[in-house]
Amino acid sequence: MERKALMPPKSWKNQNTHYLKAVESDWYRLLVDLEDLITTETYNFYKLKGMKTMHLPITTGSISSPIGRGSDSSPVKIKIDGVETYLADSMQFMLEYGCRLTSNGCYYIMPSFRGEKADSRHLCQFYHSEAEIPGKLDDVMNLVEEYIKFLTSKILENYGEVLEDNLFDISHLKILTSKGYSFKKITFDDAEKFLKRKHPKTINQYVEYHNGWRDITKKAEKELVSEYGIVWVCKYDDLTVPFYQAIDSDGKAFNADLLMGIGEVVGCGQRHMDYTQVIKSLNRHGVNKNQYKWYLEMKKHYPLQTSGFGMGTERFLMWVLDGTDIRDFQICVRFNGRKIIQ
Repeated sequence: MERKALMPPKSWKNQNTHYLKAVESDWYRLLVDLEDLITTETYNFYKLKGMKTMHLPITTGSISSPIGRGSDSSPVKIKIDGVETYLADSMQFMLEYGCRLTSNGCYYIMPSFRGEKADSRHLCQFYHSEAEIPGKLDDVMNLVEEYIKFLTSKILENYGEVLEDNLFDISHLKILTSKGYSFKKITFDDAEKFLKRKHPKTINQYVEYHNGWRDITKKAEKELVSEYGIVWVCKYDDLTVPFYQAIDSDGKAFNADLLMGIGEVVGCGQRHMDYTQVIKSLNRHGVNKNQYKWYLEMKKHYPLQTSGFGMGTERFLMWVLDGTDIRDFQICVRFNGRKIIQ
C-alpha cells in the first residue's frame, strides 16, 4: 500500500468540534511536540547568549503597529475596569526597555493579537518569538540566522526521522543546516527590479505604490521565495515600516524581512537611538506622539542603540512542515468576531 504524507485534518473549519477532532489527530500531536521544542530550545539558545527572558503583560497602552503609514495591522482595543487599553500586538517596546535592565539583551515567546480577520496567511492570535539586543541591524540579522539554524538543527536531531516518515521530503531542513549555508540578501530596490523584469505588465500586482513609499505583496513574496529560496529583503522605504525603525543617510530603513516558505517569517530592524530621532519619525509617519510619551522619555533619559526581531512561530512551523494554510497550525482556534466554546 502506498504511504500517504501526514496532512492537516482541517478541523478548524468547524470550531464547535475542532477540539474533539484535534485530540484524535496525529497532526496536532506533532504540532504539540514541535511547539514544545521551540519553547525549550529558544530558552537554551538565549541561555548560551547570556540573554534574559522577561515576563511581560499581554496589555499595553502603546501599540507597536499603530494605524498609520507603514502599519501592517490594526490593534485590538479592549476595556478593563472602565479603562481602555490594547491587547499586545508585540512587546518590542518593552524589550527595548528590558535592554536598559540587562547587559546582553532580552527575549520572550508570548501571544500577539491582531484586529484583522484570519486567512491562509494570518492568525488573529499567534505566538511571537521576539528578542532585542544592544547593537545594529547586522547584529540582529546574524542573531536571527543563528536562531533559525539552531531551531532547525534541533528539530532534525529530535524529530528528523518522524518528519521524514510523515513528510517524505525534508531536504529544505537539511540544506539550511548544512555546513557553509549562507542566507541570501537583497535590497528592496533589487527586489523591485527583479519583479519588474519578470512581470513588466502586471507589476502593480507585486509592488504597491503609495505616495512616497512602496511595499511588496504576498504574491511578490511568493515569487521571491521561488527565485531565491530563503532570502532577506532589506532597506525598505522609510514610510513602509513603522515609525520606530531607524533610517540610513539615503532615507532607507534599517530593516530586513526574512522570506521563507509562505513569505515573511521574521521581521527585524534597528531602532532610533534617541528622543530627537523618534520625534522626527513620529511626525513623518503622522503618528500622535502623545500615545508614546513614556517611550520618548525613555529615549531621552536612557539613549541606547538596540535592534530586534519578531518571528511568528506558526509561520516558522509552516516552513518546517511545508504548510500552505496557517490556520492548520493553531491548536486552540481563535478567530475574531466568533464565539469560541473552548
